[in-house]
Amino acid sequence: MSVTVRAYEHGAGTALIRDALKPLSRGAHASAYVAVGDVIDTDDSDVFLKGHGTQVIGDRLVATQCGAVTRTDKLISVRPPRERYVARAGDVVVGRIVEIAGKRWKVDLQSQQQGSLLLSAVHLPGGVQRRRNAEDELAMRSVFREGDLVSAEVQQVYHDGGVHLHTRSLKFGKLEQGQLVVVHPGLVKRQRSHFISFEPLGVDAILGLNGLIWVGPHLPRGEDGAPAAAGGGGGAAAAAPEREVRERAVRVAAAVRALAALHLQVFPSSITEAYQLSLEKGVAIKDVPQPAFLKLLAEHEAARRHNVMAAEAGGF
Repeated sequence: MSVTVRAYEHGAGTALIRDALKPLSRGAHASAYVAVGDVIDTDDSDVFLKGHGTQVIGDRLVATQCGAVTRTDKLISVRPPRERYVARAGDVVVGRIVEIAGKRWKVDLQSQQQGSLLLSAVHLPGGVQRRRNAEDELAMRSVFREGDLVSAEVQQVYHDGGVHLHTRSLKFGKLEQGQLVVVHPGLVKRQRSHFISFEPLGVDAILGLNGLIWVGPHLPRGEDGAPAAAGGGGGAAAAAPEREVRERAVRVAAAVRALAALHLQVFPSSITEAYQLSLEKGVAIKDVPQPAFLKLLAEHEAARRHNVMAAEAGGF
C-alpha cells in the first residue's frame, strides 16, 4: 500500500521564506527566490545577458515572473516553480503505471507526455536474460499493473517529446511500503545519485527528477540483489517494517513536504537538516508541514545562509 501527498499546496510558504531572508543582503535574497517586479542582483556587473523571465528596465534587471534565479555564465534567468518536467536521458524518475498495451506500459511522469516502458526494457523476475515472447506479453500484469508506482531511468528522449524508460537495473522497479511526495520538479537538486539511504534512520528515498519523491523504510535485498518487495517483481514479499522505522520514514517525508512548501531545494543534506530540526524542537510529525514549523525552518535556512556568506566574506 502506498500514500501520495502533494507538497505544493502551502501558499504561505513563499511569504515565510521571503520574510526570513529579509535580513540578508539583496544579492542573497534575489538568488534564492524572486517575485514579479523584484530587482535581480547582477553582482555589480554591467555585462550580463537577460534570459527567460527577466526584463531590463533602465539599468536594472527585473523579474517578470515568480521563480528561482538561475545563472549560466553571464545569462540570468528566472525558473518558474510550477513548470512541467522536461525529461533528459539518464534522469532517475518515479512514475505510476496508467495503461498496458502493445508490449509496453504507459507511465505517468507528471510531464507533458506519458513515459513508455517497453517489455524488452524491464528486468524480468529471477533475473532472466532472454528475448521476450508472447507468453511474457500475456504475463505483463504479473510484473507491473495499472496503479503501480515504479522507479525507472530515462533511456531516450525523442524529438517529438516521447520518453522511453527502462528498469533493467536491480535498483529500479516496483515501489511498495512507502509514501510518495509530489513536489515541483525544479526543487529536486540534480546530483550524482538519486537513490538515498538515511542509514542511521533505516529509511530510503528516491528523489525523482520529475518531482515525485519516494520515501519508505529500508527494504532488505534478496539473493539476486533486488529489494525484497521491489526490483520489477523479483524477490519474496518483505515483512512489514517496525512501527518506529515507519514513523521515521513518515517524518522524513514530512520534512520533504516542509522544504517544498518553502520552495527550498530538496536534496539529502536539506532533508536531514529539516528532519533534525523537527526533532530538536519537539515537533510532532503531523505538525512538521504546518506554518509554525515552516517559520522555524525558514529562520534556520536564513541563519545558515548568513553563516555561509560570513564565512565566504572572511576568506577574502
